Amino acid sequence: MSEQRSHAPQEPQRRPRVSRNRKKPHRTKAASALLYVLFVVGLSAVLATVGWIWANDLLALNKEYTSAIVKVENDEKFSDVVDSLKDNGLIEYKFLFHLYGLFSNASDKITPGTYELNTDMDYRALVTNMSSSSSTRQTIDITIQEGYTIDQIFQLLEEKGVTTVEQLQDMSANWDYNFSWLKDLPLGDYHRLEGYLFPDTYTFYLGEDPKYVINKMLVNFESKMEDYMDQFNEESKYSLHDIVTIASMIEKETDGEDYAKISSVIYNRLENTNAETQGYLQIDATLVYLNGGKVPTEADKAIDSPYNTYLYKGLPAGPISNPGMTALYAALNPENTSYYYYVLNPETKKHEFTKTYAQHQALVEKYGVEE
Repeated sequence: MSEQRSHAPQEPQRRPRVSRNRKKPHRTKAASALLYVLFVVGLSAVLATVGWIWANDLLALNKEYTSAIVKVENDEKFSDVVDSLKDNGLIEYKFLFHLYGLFSNASDKITPGTYELNTDMDYRALVTNMSSSSSTRQTIDITIQEGYTIDQIFQLLEEKGVTTVEQLQDMSANWDYNFSWLKDLPLGDYHRLEGYLFPDTYTFYLGEDPKYVINKMLVNFESKMEDYMDQFNEESKYSLHDIVTIASMIEKETDGEDYAKISSVIYNRLENTNAETQGYLQIDATLVYLNGGKVPTEADKAIDSPYNTYLYKGLPAGPISNPGMTALYAALNPENTSYYYYVLNPETKKHEFTKTYAQHQALVEKYGVEE
């Protein structure tokens, strides 16, 4: 019997896999590298351009020339100053100026005032030229006339752009100025400095600190009165405040030549209370001070105020104007007379003085003027 062999099925022979190394095109890597280089170059160019633009603003390079008047108010925020610089075309980028201000403490260097600035100034120069020592800070000369009241002075200073009435009133009422002769004048009412703001021509910065404005006038007063201060002590019959009060009335009553005679009338009435005038000064200028500067009327004589010299004997509560040196000297050195009355001659615009009420009344009737 023939032997049968069983054969397992043979798997078909597989061709050996040939490993192929597929090379990526060199151009793919080159393109990526090129794109990266272009990106870096482009970004650098953008940053360089932006940096150059910012540098132009920071350093005031390649700017079209323009100038502007910039006013920095008291207590104004740094951001408001930056807005003003931008609005006036002096800077382009507010955030950049804010950043500069942060690192340079610019807000501490800028002081209130009015400044003339221009686009030739870089950031540092802009800040420097808005400081207290700036040569571009604008000034103004103001003449304060003899006899101006404190309200008139404050109004004038505001109109000229020096500072505001409100700020001046606040600093007059509430700031304790370092003068010994002011120590008895209590804080709280701005009229306390009436009489002491010496009339003169002053140079002030526009947008000036109100404390400095007032102090400058007080310093001038002290300087002018320096030679006379020693005579005021506890034994003096009249205090400095009394003298200034008398001078303030002389200043408002004088015809321009009769300071010492007007002074004599005031002293005669003050010191001779048994005379016809019985200690009443009856100065019309005190009524004008009370009624807001209007021509006084009979009704004004009834105003209940310590400034009303028709209603109350002796000196008014305080000065009614700011007198000049001629009036102050007359208050210190009255002429020796027996006069108690005076009338303004409407033709000559000069006062005529009399000793008695009868003589005074005769002149009133002669010239047809009101008492």
